[in-house]
Amino acid sequence: MKQKYDTRCHIEGFSPSGVSVLRSELHDIGSIVYGRQNHHITSAKIAQKKLSELGYPAEKIELVKKCILNHRGSQKNLRESIEEKILAEADALSNFENIAGIFKAAFVYENLDQGQAKESVRKKLENKYKQLHFDTSKKMIKPKYEAVMLLLK
Repeated sequence: MKQKYDTRCHIEGFSPSGVSVLRSELHDIGSIVYGRQNHHITSAKIAQKKLSELGYPAEKIELVKKCILNHRGSQKNLRESIEEKILAEADALSNFENIAGIFKAAFVYENLDQGQAKESVRKKLENKYKQLHFDTSKKMIKPKYEAVMLLLK
């Protein structure tokens, strides 16, 4: 789903570097291999290793790493490049396509009860909406955001 939003931003002309698919596909790989905690760091290391093995230019590898390291909204890292902003944007937007997964994480991994999970999911989605950089993204996701806020009230 992230690639859907990442590609949409790329098509709208926001990403001139051509790294959108690479960063979209690799940015969460560390959470699969090593777990969610610090997955931005482990994902960047995996991306660097794999892209180097595949012969990508160092300049592109560094940009992909920077995008991965700065994609998490909870880290509050400064996103300097448009590519970093697009990945963070796609990551935030994809949460609105995976509300069931966010609830699952709240129940299974955070061991929250129903009321706590509801509040946790509401806060997470509220934060994700506030983190959006582009007005087009806010406009696109606003109906889903308003609907979920109404349901989780």
